[in-house]
Amino acid sequence: MENTTTGRITPIVLAGGTGTRLWPMSRSSRPKQFLTLAGEHSLFQDTLLRLSSDPRYGAPIIVTNEDYRFVVAEQASELGLQLAAIVLEPVARNTAPAILAAALVASKDQPDTIVHVLPSDHKIVLDAAYVTALDKAEVAAKAGLLVTFGIAPTEPATGFGYIEAGDVGQGGARAVMRFLEKPDTERARQMVDAGTYFWNSGMFVFAAEVFISECEALTPELASTVRSAVDRATKDLDFLRLDAESFANAPNISVDYAIFEKTKKAAVVPAAIDWSDLGSWDAVWKSRARDQNNNLGIGPVTLNAISGSLVISEKHHVVVDGLDDVAVLASEDAIYVGRLSSAQSVGDMVKRLKADPVTANLTETHQTSYRPWGGYSSVLNGERFQVKRLFVKPGKRLSLQKHFHRSEHWVVVRGTAEVQVGEDTKTLRENESVYIPQGAIHRLSNPGKIELELIEVQTGSYLGEDDIIRIEDEFGRG
Repeated sequence: MENTTTGRITPIVLAGGTGTRLWPMSRSSRPKQFLTLAGEHSLFQDTLLRLSSDPRYGAPIIVTNEDYRFVVAEQASELGLQLAAIVLEPVARNTAPAILAAALVASKDQPDTIVHVLPSDHKIVLDAAYVTALDKAEVAAKAGLLVTFGIAPTEPATGFGYIEAGDVGQGGARAVMRFLEKPDTERARQMVDAGTYFWNSGMFVFAAEVFISECEALTPELASTVRSAVDRATKDLDFLRLDAESFANAPNISVDYAIFEKTKKAAVVPAAIDWSDLGSWDAVWKSRARDQNNNLGIGPVTLNAISGSLVISEKHHVVVDGLDDVAVLASEDAIYVGRLSSAQSVGDMVKRLKADPVTANLTETHQTSYRPWGGYSSVLNGERFQVKRLFVKPGKRLSLQKHFHRSEHWVVVRGTAEVQVGEDTKTLRENESVYIPQGAIHRLSNPGKIELELIEVQTGSYLGEDDIIRIEDEFGRG
């Protein structure tokens, strides 16, 4: 599948967030936008597919960071979709610098382009309401307005910011009276009853040149530092790497605070679209079809005499019996159990885990880590040894490397491996093995048509991932 690159709207997809509100599945190393929560695609992939199905859109610009660059490229490649650019933030500076950098990239070839800024981790249905809202936003953007989408509230939710809308203007867009922070339940109920307040979706439509001009007028420091970062950016494989020094000097500020709460050009398009930010486990529960007892079960789970609950397991079979209003989330190496109605408290628990050195790693990395060539899962760890399961995609190979502190023993479980050790290269098939002495230069490749799976046993005085000296690497890693 290939999406068109000639659409009149340039999407800017923000994919650099490291949120952990869907812990234990979502963690810093692989946040929710790259997870397959249900169905066959990740939220990021669902976003790309939605854009590719609408002829108004051209190829998207993705804004992400160093850690996620290969998963972005790989997940787009899996869909056969073309990206206009993958812009890499050297440091996290919030949404205003990220959006401005992408707008500057978009405007280089087409200064008058209309852009649609959207997160990569929202659930959105491309229906008639969506089409209508985008049409209105495009008209308003062409008239010089900075448009945000206001989601018509379906309940007095306290987990969203709100926008108060004023009179109807260009193309059906309404003036923005003010932005409001997340309210308490009573205030949220009052705003829903008023009918003039909408959830702040975090999606925007505007002409790139208008947004850039407003940044220059309202936040000159932001404009100058980000423009310098883009002007001094370097190409790295298929990535555009923003200049680190310039971008680090940019203000750490959201686009709402930097621009939309200051500009006189802000407008809101009320949209009755099927939307969820999936910002908590109860939002995931609400977004999916549930059984007759109002339960959502995903993965190897058995539910008995429970109601109004969410149970998800990635690997182990989970049985829940005789409970109501529970969230049970079982990842490879951690389990969360709590009340589904109190799902917002997961964030507080993650902060507590992160503050404890014993549990901090549970908020950062998964048992399974992904790399541009495939990835690995930790199987067993002990003093001076560890066992991993490696999986290598067809046609991929690891870097030519060596280790100072460990030796390795590889056993092929499935597929075919091409192994270089020193000057020798051999082919290994299922049930065959090879030993890599400490300090030996080596490389692993998958020349076959199916995924290569092998068991790696490491032994040595130090087994950290930083004991890798890359001599040659086709992915540009040092």
